[in-house]
Amino acid sequence: MAHPVLSRRALAAAGAALPLVAIRSRPADAAEFSYKFANNLAITHPLNTRAQEAATKIKEGTSGRVEIAVFPNSQLGSDTDTLSQLRSGAVEFFTLSGLILSTLVPNAAINGVGFAFKDYGQVWPAMDGALGTYVRGEIAKRGLYAMSKPWDNGYRQITASTKPIRTPEDLNGFKIRVPPAPLWTGMFKAFGAAPTSINFNEVYSALQTHICDGQENALAVIDSGKLYEVQKYLSVTNHMWDGFWLLANKRTWEALPPDARVVVEREFDAAGLAERQDVAKLNDTLQGLLKARGLQFTDTDPTAFRAALKKAGFYSEWRDKFGPDAWAALEGAVGSLT
Repeated sequence: MAHPVLSRRALAAAGAALPLVAIRSRPADAAEFSYKFANNLAITHPLNTRAQEAATKIKEGTSGRVEIAVFPNSQLGSDTDTLSQLRSGAVEFFTLSGLILSTLVPNAAINGVGFAFKDYGQVWPAMDGALGTYVRGEIAKRGLYAMSKPWDNGYRQITASTKPIRTPEDLNGFKIRVPPAPLWTGMFKAFGAAPTSINFNEVYSALQTHICDGQENALAVIDSGKLYEVQKYLSVTNHMWDGFWLLANKRTWEALPPDARVVVEREFDAAGLAERQDVAKLNDTLQGLLKARGLQFTDTDPTAFRAALKKAGFYSEWRDKFGPDAWAALEGAVGSLT
């Protein structure tokens, strides 16, 4: 998925203009329900492609009663700002990583336990099954509604501007940007790193100005966010699987007639499943694309990183924080971690 290299200003300007001209096709007052769908990803990311397709099908499937405008690229604010807007009802839909959602729903971070999922053969049965059901129940307690199918962000990799990360020891003292969530901070502190919590819309500038020497994200985000412009090394760590819950404000969700809710959830879940396939295909090609854009790839041994976390007491600490129910759901999918 090749994209021309744009300046950050040009990219922001393009992103700001697109929803206004490409997403709404008729006046808002023509729809009975006119809702906003926010996310933090570039408009080129598969999540936004599929979200727009779903919005079109929802409009058709509800005979124009429900119109959803998609706002990519953190246009409505940072993740934490938009989560507040979602809770107040100013935004009706929002895709958010469970790890960032954990600032409101602590156990939503359970899927992000470091080096827990060995591969997608463990991820999707867990997230579409008992573990996902458990997390959705926790989300519902906070006045939000989560669609039944999480979307994919992908396994996360570490990038750096100063040196390749080959072993756990290479993380000692390493200044790394992490999203604003305790699990991320806790994991990198267990490695002896110096994590700094920064919202994604500020990551590029933080790397450019060397506030941080590195960051970690899925390949698709590294590509669509053009982080290769400000990073030199990429270590294939697969340290964490991360997805997106498609969240709705519970009050505005329940304001939709039951038949409209059926259409909305059906189309969003179908779009989520399609987006998973898109990300899988994209990851097959992104290593070559990112290497061509200058990133130097380094393979790592997950066994060494997992052993370092276990030795540091990371798994025992988070087992106690998540509690027996959440931990049992996780280990039921991935096996014993402690």
